[in-house]
Amino acid sequence: MTLIHRSWQGVLALLLCIAALPFLPLLLAEAASPFSTGSTALILLLLIGSALLSFLALPARLLAGILFLGAHLSGWLLLSGLSGNEGMASASFFLLLGAGWLLAWRCASGLSAIHPRSRIEGSILRLLIPGIFGLWILILWEAATRGFGIPFILLPPPSAIGLRIAGSLSILWADVQQTIFKAVVFGYVVGCAAGFVTAILADRIAFLRRGLMPIGNLMSALPIVGVAPIMVMWFGFDWQSKAAVVIIMTFFPMLVNTVAGLSAAGTMERDLMRSYASGYGQTLLKLRLPAAMPFIFNALKINSTLALIGAIVAEFFGTPIVGMGFRISTEIGRMNVDMVWAEIAVAALAGSVFYGIVALAERLTTFWHPSNR
Repeated sequence: MTLIHRSWQGVLALLLCIAALPFLPLLLAEAASPFSTGSTALILLLLIGSALLSFLALPARLLAGILFLGAHLSGWLLLSGLSGNEGMASASFFLLLGAGWLLAWRCASGLSAIHPRSRIEGSILRLLIPGIFGLWILILWEAATRGFGIPFILLPPPSAIGLRIAGSLSILWADVQQTIFKAVVFGYVVGCAAGFVTAILADRIAFLRRGLMPIGNLMSALPIVGVAPIMVMWFGFDWQSKAAVVIIMTFFPMLVNTVAGLSAAGTMERDLMRSYASGYGQTLLKLRLPAAMPFIFNALKINSTLALIGAIVAEFFGTPIVGMGFRISTEIGRMNVDMVWAEIAVAALAGSVFYGIVALAERLTTFWHPSNR
């Protein structure tokens, strides 16, 4: 039976709980709606009980479940008491929040040591462990902004950003359509395809390769803030100018990576193809392109983030009254910082999904490569 060994997180979490007792209550005396005695006792019971149970040699899955419930339920109870009490958190509040964070860390460490019994369980663990990490970033962010009373105009809490997203779905959807579905997707496909075809030509024609590669390295260093206004002047204020910026940003990474990948095939493999009297086309399709696939997908993954960044920045220099970059630039001028963060969150989510689709395609296509075994 798999066991989770003792670690310092449980010990330190228990010490933080004990240290918080002299500083109770959890909120200052001026708080409008202080924690009830029952809520405070329940939080202490969850944290101390989970910390004590972490000392026992329980089965890994059972102990991870206990720590997960104890850490996250206590964290939710702590955050729920801050609504309307911004800036009123006492030292005991942050000590207990730190104890919950340590227990969540202990939970994630235990989950990472579990050997999955099936592929489904392995997939769940791969999602759950980073999910716990990301969730506690949001919990600590929420607690810091509300507990210390940080003005929302400087740094809004995640709950305020979530409410803004929920109340602005139609606006956000229109911005996503303009920026991602038009400029990013079109520019990404055209830029990557053009870079790939040009790399094949450069591999075949020596003088083209020697002339393009130095230019490719030079163009990769061009600042986007210098290219974007020129593209707006050339192609207008609509999505076409943003797609042009994306094409420029994605063309040369694909070119450089594909050319490098086409040279990755070993000398012995090439000699074997020559011994079979294979021509350039057969060697390219059956040996060199398969060997170059990791390089090509590396460029596709890099370009998936560059394309989104390029389109958003290009919208700062001229766009119709829609788009993610337009919304960020206008709302920050109106001091609607929660809307700016909502756009940032949507952009981050879209970029992660885009990257994940490319990574999944890489795993399905290059399953034979040692990096994916």
